[in-house]
Amino acid sequence: MSMKTNVFLFTIILLMLQACGSQPSVETINQDTPEAVYTVAKSDDFTVTGDGSSQNWEKAKWMQLTQRRPAEVDNDRSAKLKFLYSETGIYCLFDCSDKKITATMEADFSDLWTEDVVEAFFWTDEALPVYFEYEISPLNYELPILISNQEWELLRWQPFHYDENRQTQHAVTVRGGEQKPHAEITGWTAEFFIPYKLLFPLNNVPPKSGTKWRANFYRIDYDDARYTSWSWQLTERNFHDYSKFGTLLFE
Repeated sequence: MSMKTNVFLFTIILLMLQACGSQPSVETINQDTPEAVYTVAKSDDFTVTGDGSSQNWEKAKWMQLTQRRPAEVDNDRSAKLKFLYSETGIYCLFDCSDKKITATMEADFSDLWTEDVVEAFFWTDEALPVYFEYEISPLNYELPILISNQEWELLRWQPFHYDENRQTQHAVTVRGGEQKPHAEITGWTAEFFIPYKLLFPLNNVPPKSGTKWRANFYRIDYDDARYTSWSWQLTERNFHDYSKFGTLLFE
């Protein structure tokens, strides 16, 4: 199957989802729109290094993630991120304080969320229950997937012909230790670039000045056999509760 055929078929699927009466209504979603808004600064394109050293990041403000179980707050670990956009794609920079790397998977498209990971969800069009999810581990392995969420029935799609100008750029830097499974560290930074061509055929892409996307950002950590998570906006059922996402406003 050619890439053009694959894109055409997925476009048909999106149209079918839009016509499906079982999806959450646009009216209901809009009534539940959170007030949290992060203004995304525009940037020139730059090389992802994994340490956030590009001067372009000075244009972006830090977004602090909140631990999802406040009664068990761990002051030794935290998470924050920055976000930018350019003419060709979107950039994200996560910074996580940590004690050790609880990650062993050494392949892309693995079940990364079962170990230490950061995640970004982008819901570009509120008319459709379809969004893009990106995960990256402290070992620098990635999981880019497109998700259809029909009344909590999650269908996941991996990129086909994932090469050339559709590929992401990603890099991770580890502080205070080695970048290997179970290493003791003091923190890690993940930096990645997602080209708009990977997000097609989602609607409302690429963003322009004044464009709004719904989004949420997460961190999961498994130190000392404990599951701890952080998020920008608190969801109720799980990370896929897109009605609770915040808003990205592109300047």
